Amino acid sequence: MAQRIKSDGVGKFQEMQRDITSTTTHMELSMLAEPDYLSVGRAAVRRVGASVGLDDEQCESVALAVVEALTNVIRHSYGGPCEKLIIVKLNKLAYSDESCGLEILVRDFGRQVDPSVIKGRDLEDVRPGGLGVHIIHSVMDEVVFSPAGDCGMQLRMVKYICKN
Repeated sequence: MAQRIKSDGVGKFQEMQRDITSTTTHMELSMLAEPDYLSVGRAAVRRVGASVGLDDEQCESVALAVVEALTNVIRHSYGGPCEKLIIVKLNKLAYSDESCGLEILVRDFGRQVDPSVIKGRDLEDVRPGGLGVHIIHSVMDEVVFSPAGDCGMQLRMVKYICKN
């Protein structure tokens, strides 16, 4: 399956053949859409990231991307903190070229939106907030937003760990 792969870390993509040969789930969290639990998500990502081969800096960056994604779910999908669930799944991917990656799936059960409208604000508009989507795209190697089932959205993020 051809996937869009970041080639320069800034957002340019190249097509590359990358077949997933196995997926191993390391952790699955079900958490309430409450800001108090963001630290739990951050700690889980750091721990799993380190266990699958990310260095400390990568763990911190990926954890930041996940916290931004969770914050966006709370704010935009659910309209604020509530007792609805967010599911976070952390998987190690193995590819046919013997490289691997950390896949993070964030699933909510709020409102669905057209993925093409999920964009960060214009970076020329300097003010607090609104940078979560930019951060996610700058940190992760693959980012895909999609409707999930009959309600909610799923965000799939991948960070490559081992490259040949």
